Amino acid sequence: MTLRLGDIAPDFKQESSQGAIQFYDYLDNHWGILFSHPADYTPVCTTELGYTAKLKDEFEKRGVKAIALSVDDVESHKGWIDDINETQVTQVNFPIIADKDRKVSTLYDFIHPNASETLTVRSLVIIDPNKKVRLIITYPASTGRNFKEILRVVDSLQLTDKFKVATPANWQDGEDVVIVPSLKDEAELKQRFPKGYTAVKPYLRLTPQPDKN
Repeated sequence: MTLRLGDIAPDFKQESSQGAIQFYDYLDNHWGILFSHPADYTPVCTTELGYTAKLKDEFEKRGVKAIALSVDDVESHKGWIDDINETQVTQVNFPIIADKDRKVSTLYDFIHPNASETLTVRSLVIIDPNKKVRLIITYPASTGRNFKEILRVVDSLQLTDKFKVATPANWQDGEDVVIVPSLKDEAELKQRFPKGYTAVKPYLRLTPQPDKN
């Protein structure tokens, strides 16, 4: 199947490095980041999983649960985790799904036949507490993911869900945001954005980030 933004993320039950995982139960009411890896004992993935483990506090602050996936089995995952902990000087603190039968990879469209008929591509999906798919990023196997960008996207999604704003190019938490064009009423604008706004163009209005002092 092809997964698109706004789709309901498929639920599944699959073995992992931390035992059997029922995906929806694991996420509960949290945001989720599900990311796939071409195979165990691969160098780029080793750095990615180590870095993800080091982001534990950042994920918890945002109400995010991470879960990884590789097509190898549980015993392979456990041996690989030992290597990750050693080489990346951390402790892997999230499950790695053992997707030997490609069930989850198929559900989430993680296998791209023109790249490889057997290995998953380096894809990442952000899922909101309503189980909707909010972001899909796919990298080539040779390129490690930018987890600072992933945190930035989570910050943007959570902010824009709460306020009638969007985030401009290269936005970082704490910077000015864009008022959505559909908001026209001046009384509502004053109520929602008491710090005021700058109209660069009628359709481009910048305001300080609403949840910052």
